[in-house]
Amino acid sequence: MQWRPLLFSTFNSYHETLFLFMSNRYIPHTDEDIRAMLEKIGVNTVDDLFADIPSEVIFREEYDIPSAMSEIELRRHFKELGEKNRSLTIFAGNGVYDHYAPSVIPHLLERSEFYTAYTPYQPEISQGTLQYIFEYQSMISELTGLESTNASMYDGATSAAEALFMMVASAKKRNKVLLSDTLPPHVLKVAETYARFHGIEVAWIPEKEGVTDKEAMARLLEGGDVAGVLLAQPNRYGIIEDQEGVADTIHAAKGLMAMYVDPSALAVLRSPGEWGADIACGDGQSLGMPMQFGGPYLGFLSCRQSLIRKMPGRVVGATTDASGKRCYVLTLQAREQHIRREKATSNICSNQSLMALYATIYLSLMGENGLREVNILAADGAHYLYNRLIESGKFHPVFDKPFLKEFVVATDLDIEKVNSHLLEHGIMGGIEIAPGRLMFAVTEKRTKEEIDQLITLMLEA
Repeated sequence: MQWRPLLFSTFNSYHETLFLFMSNRYIPHTDEDIRAMLEKIGVNTVDDLFADIPSEVIFREEYDIPSAMSEIELRRHFKELGEKNRSLTIFAGNGVYDHYAPSVIPHLLERSEFYTAYTPYQPEISQGTLQYIFEYQSMISELTGLESTNASMYDGATSAAEALFMMVASAKKRNKVLLSDTLPPHVLKVAETYARFHGIEVAWIPEKEGVTDKEAMARLLEGGDVAGVLLAQPNRYGIIEDQEGVADTIHAAKGLMAMYVDPSALAVLRSPGEWGADIACGDGQSLGMPMQFGGPYLGFLSCRQSLIRKMPGRVVGATTDASGKRCYVLTLQAREQHIRREKATSNICSNQSLMALYATIYLSLMGENGLREVNILAADGAHYLYNRLIESGKFHPVFDKPFLKEFVVATDLDIEKVNSHLLEHGIMGGIEIAPGRLMFAVTEKRTKEEIDQLITLMLEA
């Protein structure tokens, strides 16, 4: 039988794509195929397809592509490249943390049915994927203390931006949001960018002694034009902020309260729901995900049940099939890319369910007691390091506030010199967040011996 090259055919939905694979993985086009396609498009050459690209940015030299290698040569080559990497002992945080991950996670995560799974529109063949998404939602909701969770967002910063959209969409003729200056800097920048291009007005709540200035927030709310407020817990300095009464103040001004939180820390801290928040968002990286040069990570978004129709992303619900057996399905799909496109709160359609699966496996393995122990060990290590640094006389307190696993100290030492000395000994030290101010993070992976070595090397420098 003679097969004609077929790249793809699109049916009623753009999600339904039929791929025809022959015995060869790649299907080349003949000159006749190319001429027929160009004629159909209405151009003369393939180069005409790229006419809008400025000629000065087009690379016209020979590509420096190495010669082909055999399998054993290729394995040896990548082994040599891998040996150039250094495995450091990490005392840096600032939103990304070196937490322990049980070794079974990658073995389960890399199964082909998870790696290749697409958004599960057809529940009759996607029960496995739908079930773990449902379980992920249930676990995150338990941590945040809010009834509904989506699955899921790209990362913490974009989940914060989506929280702003939710607050504005839920408000009546209010287009202003308040952001605390104690939010992580990268979250502030992304949220501000998203807000600007969606026509949302942003006002900033200043910090006072390392925490959100509640009096300043109350004054900003007096205008009666605020849709919602986004706060942090713990904040950019690792401080655990006291949010007592904040929700009442915001709700009295007819606004919504959102909190950007560390999900791992919620095992030992009061949940956003307990603080009276309406929305919780954040990054799931602290749930055992490797630091991995910045991703992929996992943004989560939870809210009160009354706001679920304003929440973007996927929501999986439990129901029963025709036989009365428990099963899972996607719910509330009409909000985005289907019938309400231009009216949707957000047009986020994809979900990072692979990373949601990562979080699900991690939380299942750690359990309530394990996650609590992670935080207890981290807190013990962080306070031990903090006390040793202050006792040395070379470091001084900056904020007299409670912290969990991350803190800031001041020093007159040459921070660049100190961190270079640490790197020479395989240690990534604290992050200089301002001149003379260092922020350290300690997770359950750091031992007393590693902390003592850090202090010794810093004082040597």
